[in-house]
Amino acid sequence: MTRTARGGISRRSSSSKTSQCVECLLQRLLCKLQVTDPNLSRSHSSFLKMTEAVENFSLKDVLADFKSCLGNDNQAVLMDYYLSGWKGLVKFMNSLGTIFTFVSKDAVAKIQIMEGYRNSAESDKYISLQSMVAYELAAKLVDLEKRSDHPNSGCRTILRLHRALRWLQLFLDRLKTSTAESKTSTMCTNAYNESLSNYHPWIIRKTATVAFCALPNRDAFFDVMNVGTSDEVMAMLNEAMPYVAEVYEITQQLYAQHNLLDLP
Repeated sequence: MTRTARGGISRRSSSSKTSQCVECLLQRLLCKLQVTDPNLSRSHSSFLKMTEAVENFSLKDVLADFKSCLGNDNQAVLMDYYLSGWKGLVKFMNSLGTIFTFVSKDAVAKIQIMEGYRNSAESDKYISLQSMVAYELAAKLVDLEKRSDHPNSGCRTILRLHRALRWLQLFLDRLKTSTAESKTSTMCTNAYNESLSNYHPWIIRKTATVAFCALPNRDAFFDVMNVGTSDEVMAMLNEAMPYVAEVYEITQQLYAQHNLLDLP
């Protein structure tokens, strides 16, 4: 432990200790999640591949995918672009270290499930979110009241990604209107409390809020986005975030129309 001339603990030592504590909490949380959801364990290799591809990540490409999600009539949400956009978001979260692992690893498991449907004999039924909902409801492939015969239905799987997308949307919207002095930890925590925390048990909520305290400053986020200067990042976010919001709203309305927002 490093001490100052007066015997106090240095700021660098304190910061390092905080980071170590956060990483320890996240590792313990991931162990608990893998026990309760076997899909997380099976997705580990894919998670590592996405982590290794961080250097090729660009948020501009991710947001372009969400723009392409919308069909020609701006009503259908195309599955392949949606999943491609989510793969990019996973790389974005992983590029910031272990802080977002509790979300990104779960997202990888969900992406794998949906890619399985897109590569199956029924792939044409999963071209869009709308076609998926119509097919699975008509074929009674959705557990509406409790998890039983169809725990990994497309409708349930997309709902989990949909909830996480709302958190990231709110966080990026805050970054879009932030200043150099704005605290990313506060912006991320507020976005989380307004969205994803409503669906997490106490242990995940507590671990997440502690982890967010270790987030880097705004400039570090902008660097990770691989867009350019701060002004260029802001311009790109202002142009692209409405498309993310539209994808979210169309999905929200689709699920509300069919009473799917509270699937177990």
